[in-house]
Amino acid sequence: MTASQTGNPSTSHRDAHSHGDAHSGPGVICACLQSRMTARALTRMYDEALRPVGLKVTQLSLLAAIDRGLTGSISALADMLALERTTLTRNLRLLGEAGLIAPRAGGGRAVAHELTEAGREALARATPLWRKAQDAVETELGSRAWLEARDALRALRRVARAQSTSPESADFTTDHTAHEARTRGNGRGSARSK
Repeated sequence: MTASQTGNPSTSHRDAHSHGDAHSGPGVICACLQSRMTARALTRMYDEALRPVGLKVTQLSLLAAIDRGLTGSISALADMLALERTTLTRNLRLLGEAGLIAPRAGGGRAVAHELTEAGREALARATPLWRKAQDAVETELGSRAWLEARDALRALRRVARAQSTSPESADFTTDHTAHEARTRGNGRGSARSK
């Protein structure tokens, strides 16, 4: 006898959402697909918000990480920012060509980077735009729903990392709020960017 036949709605609801049915397929319930769809939509939203300064949200996160001194090996930085090594390397190259970052010798074989004056200006100009987009997300969801969503995303990452056989890095959340406080009203000039 099935859950629907026993008249247990909670069991039926759980089964329908946990395992899908013959017609739904994995796309409806796949955590990976749903997360990717959400990430793509949010990336487009933040990229559009940052268009006036010529940065992508991945590049802004990278500038913020460099500004906070959170740089080391390419692999470690890629893990912290949830980027593929090739994507990170390409963005480092673009930021370097735009004059926003410059390499500096690190420990061992690691090559660290630092922001140039133009990079600091770009970060200062981009941060309020990022803040506006972030505020829009939090306002639309509501503070409580946003915190719950954030915690759920962190929990998903923990689950994925626990199930993965690849090396894991420490959880990292780029926090631009501190940059906003430091750079508010300091967005002089314009930085070259691609």
